[in-house]
Amino acid sequence: MVLAAGLGVRMRPITERIPKPLITIGGYTLLDRILDRLGAAGVADVVVNAYHLAPLITRHVAHRLSPRIHLSVESSLLETGGGIVNALPLLGAAPFYAVNGDVLWQDGPVPALAALADAWDARTMDALLLLHPVATALGYRGRGDFHLLDDGRLARRDGDGDAAYLFAGLQILHPRLFANPPAPPFSLNVLFDRALAQGRLHGVVNSGGWCHVSTPEDIAPAEAFVQRWVACRTGGPPAGGVGAGECV
Repeated sequence: MVLAAGLGVRMRPITERIPKPLITIGGYTLLDRILDRLGAAGVADVVVNAYHLAPLITRHVAHRLSPRIHLSVESSLLETGGGIVNALPLLGAAPFYAVNGDVLWQDGPVPALAALADAWDARTMDALLLLHPVATALGYRGRGDFHLLDDGRLARRDGDGDAAYLFAGLQILHPRLFANPPAPPFSLNVLFDRALAQGRLHGVVNSGGWCHVSTPEDIAPAEAFVQRWVACRTGGPPAGGVGAGECV
């Protein structure tokens, strides 16, 4: 599932005319980059939810042949958790990828989606999150989200503290995570906390690059991130840390 229904408030005024997932970075929309990665990982069917400027999302994905797109158009804003609950009839009973529609990442030696699939264990996990080190996250100015324990489980950072890793916007979720959900709208964080309390929230670290795209001012650095990474992967010189385009 690709979560593409958000309002993109911090990206205004751009998102007053287009949904954030349709912003173009390096010649491709954020949404197309994600759908291409899912297709390359072998995903045949993708649910894309839409609310804000939903007709634009609908028209944009209509041309795609692979992966097959199934739309979940929301009549009210359900947020991340409510949006997935609304789409569960389309997603089925098996674990599934869920990707934020505005995430920008570049794969390292182990592609991010493959790293999640390789680490997934339905016996011990209800959710497996892709993490990225705060120290190499381009444009990120937060204090991190999670600590990664030795056994792969996650712990949230203390309210006034710092954590080494941020949630990178990619994950594998089991449908049982959504049993007895709160009334929408609600955030996935509510269900993450449930899984965390039961020791069933795990994480795996991204081996590639990750770029924060939140405000209009982030677009130029994101363009440079993509250009540096392409140059790096085609034999150009590395520059800076992993998040800035270092060859890995």
